[in-house]
Amino acid sequence: MREESTPRLSRRRLLAAGGAGIAVAGLGGAALSGSASAEEPAAAGCLRLTKESIEGPYYLDYDKYRSDVTEGKPGVPLTLRIRVVDAVHCRPLSRVAVDIWHCDALGIYSSYEKASSGDGSAPPTGTPTAPPTGPPPGGGGGHAEPDSDTTYLRGFQLTDPAGWVTFRTVFPGWYRGRAVHIHTKVHVDGVFTHGRYEGGTDCHTGQLYFPERAIEAVARTKPYATNTTERTTNAEDMLHTGDTPADGMLALRYDARRVDRGVHAAITLGVDPDAVNDGRDGFPGGAASG
Repeated sequence: MREESTPRLSRRRLLAAGGAGIAVAGLGGAALSGSASAEEPAAAGCLRLTKESIEGPYYLDYDKYRSDVTEGKPGVPLTLRIRVVDAVHCRPLSRVAVDIWHCDALGIYSSYEKASSGDGSAPPTGTPTAPPTGPPPGGGGGHAEPDSDTTYLRGFQLTDPAGWVTFRTVFPGWYRGRAVHIHTKVHVDGVFTHGRYEGGTDCHTGQLYFPERAIEAVARTKPYATNTTERTTNAEDMLHTGDTPADGMLALRYDARRVDRGVHAAITLGVDPDAVNDGRDGFPGGAASG
């Protein structure tokens, strides 16, 4: 997806389509039972930078330009809305690429079924930037080579003039050693042609989290209830830093009595479009930015 040799676009051009300030837009609806409270940007202030996190071993530049990433995977339907805002100038960023990837309801990543199931068949390559945090042999900032050609629960979208993207996916499950989460990247200064986003840099690499009450409700439904792996809570997770949007905590809307019907999640990411965050920041004890 990225070719570092591509010239950077000017900040002025990136922000030109952003329009009005961020204070006029909310998070797509009030949060209901079991949700985290949404932090609205203040008219006189700006967003905090959303904290960086490690990329993990299962990221791939697949250039899957799409809003529906499910590919038929079972699970509680999840509508995920992400807004990207320049935290320095308090303006939404238009036509930047937002990438997501996450495990399925049983904790398995596409392209890495063997590795993420813990059978040890696909060890990470390269030099890890942090201790392992996922199932064997995953974790850290090292990269694992794919062991299959599946692509479910991966994709990217371009932000609209207000900075929003929307994904249709399923509520992620869990695996040993990590809280329930979704990985995300924000790519800027690239060129989008024929369904591909090329060049530019990653100005943000992060992880998105869910309130515990929502996870507990989803865990009682199928197929999540068949996952016998002990679940790591947010408080136990070594990368989770807090329950605010700046920590990656999502604001949710759902019916606690019928969570199987679907969950709506939203967050605003405060980023510095001039920064470069390649997924090696954000590990406890390291030089985390934001």
